[in-house]
This record gives sequence, structure tokens and C-alpha cells, in this order.
Amino acid sequence: MSDKPHVIINYPWYQPALDRMAEICTPHVLSEAENPDAVLAEFGPKAKAICTPGLCDVALMDACPEAKLISSFGVGYDGVDIAAATARGIKVTNTPDVLNDCVADLALGLVLATRRRIVEADIYTRQGRWVSEGNFPYVHKVHSSKVGIVGLGRIGMEIAARCAAFKMEIAYHKRTKRDDVPYTFYADLVEMARDCEILIVITPGGAETNNLVNAGVINALGPDGLLVNVARGSVVDMDALIPALKEGRLGAAGLDVFPDEPNVPEALLGMTENVVLTPHVASASHDTRMAMGMVVYDNVVAHLAGKPLLTPVN
Repeated sequence: MSDKPHVIINYPWYQPALDRMAEICTPHVLSEAENPDAVLAEFGPKAKAICTPGLCDVALMDACPEAKLISSFGVGYDGVDIAAATARGIKVTNTPDVLNDCVADLALGLVLATRRRIVEADIYTRQGRWVSEGNFPYVHKVHSSKVGIVGLGRIGMEIAARCAAFKMEIAYHKRTKRDDVPYTFYADLVEMARDCEILIVITPGGAETNNLVNAGVINALGPDGLLVNVARGSVVDMDALIPALKEGRLGAAGLDVFPDEPNVPEALLGMTENVVLTPHVASASHDTRMAMGMVVYDNVVAHLAGKPLLTPVN
């Protein structure tokens, strides 16, 4: 067994980045072990850090009493009990900034795919329906639309920059108004949805934003409106979204995230005309996932050397 410090990894992430961890520590990937409980019982008490693609409960923290770092692979850290970690003297890090552009790209990709019905048009063409049925139905434009961004943090700003390139009229909703942007601020999310054609959700998950996009917001967006979610599945009330799409009270949705991943509500799977679904891939490019993995790596290096962490969140 290596004399490098032990690190517990509950689930793997991007493999080329994960492979680099062996340079600095002895990694133990629980989900790949024949007997995860036995591995955790043996090496948890020796572990100096926990690395995770986003989930770390109190039980795992308590199984690793010497671990004073939870290095999370992802910008969101709502799957980590921050209060419990802080109470145990554990620092938590995430991987901000390196994924901003990739997530923003997909957000605009979902806008384009859904408003222009690109996926459906592709199928229409391949099935020979252009020949047999004539021209594809008309769609909604993307350029010069009114867009509301729910959450205007680092990723939200990148989304806004892309929307500006499409000549969109940009508004945003968050807890506090920003003084450094030219976009229209709405304290009331329902009011913003009523005034917009497209709503893009990029706010953090967690209890504070659970079902933030509710029936009132969805109905305000209306039968010609588009909802895009690249945040967390918990932010959108599925019990309100699905009936609104079925009944035509909401025009369309582009969804990359879901409340119970990887399970997607069955009702959404059959909605091919007005819904585009992707399997939580907003940051899933080779370059971005490697960059995220190296932020995890660098935080562990700093922790083991007793140096300041790169991206602490507590």
C-alpha cells in the first residue's frame, strides 16, 4: 500500500482527471469497491480528505474523522451539508468559473433547439416527411426575444452575454439588485415571467430555491413562453410544469436537470413537439470536465500542504 495520504472518493467523476489523483494521494473509490463498507471502515479513519462529485452526507463525514476537506467536483454544493461540515471543522471547496462558458453554451443551445424545434425538424427531415407532408411548421424566433434570467451569478452573466449577442432584451431576478449590469432587475419573479418570452433558470439549488419556479411563474410565462433549466431539478416544480406543458399553458421547455436524476418523469419523455431533454450535460465537455477535476486536485494539494484552499465555500 502506498504511503501517500489516503483520500476517500464516494463516486467517480471525469476519469482522466480522477486518474491524476493517484499522483498526490491513495484514492479509495467507494462505488467501485467490491465491499464499499469494508473499504470505508478500513481507510475512512485514515483519510485526510473526501472528494465527491457533489454528494457528501453526515455519515460519510463521521466515517472520516481526520478528513478536514471535502473537495466537490461541481459548482453546486447543495448536496453537501455545509453546516455539518463547518461544525466538524471541515472546509468545503467547489469548482467555480471553469464551467461557466460550457453551461452557458448549453443554455443557449436549449433555447435554440426548443424555440426553433431543431430536434423535431431533424426527425421530420430524416423520416421523409418534408417530401410527403411539405414544409415544416413555422416556429418562434430567438433573436430580439425578451429573456429573463433567474439568477445572475457567474454563469448567469455568461448566459446574458450570449443573449446580448442574439440581440435579446435581458432581464434578471435574484435576491438583490446588481449595480454593475445594464439589465432590467425584477424583484418579483412572476412579474418577470409575465414580461418575458424566455425564462432561463441558473440559480443555486437547495431549500431556499426549492420549487422557486412554481405554477404562478409558469402560468405567467404563458402559452408562447419557453422555460430552460440548467440549474437544479429541484428549482422547478414538476407537478406544475408537466400539466402546464400538456395543457398548453406553457409553450415549451428545455431541461438539462431533473429532481430525481437519472430518472426523468415519464410524461416528459413523450413530449417531442415542445420539450427538449438532455441528461445533465451542461458542463460535460472534455476540456471543462478536466478543468473541474484539476480544481479538485489543486484543492487537495493545497490542503495536504497546509496552504490556503483555492475555492473554499465555508
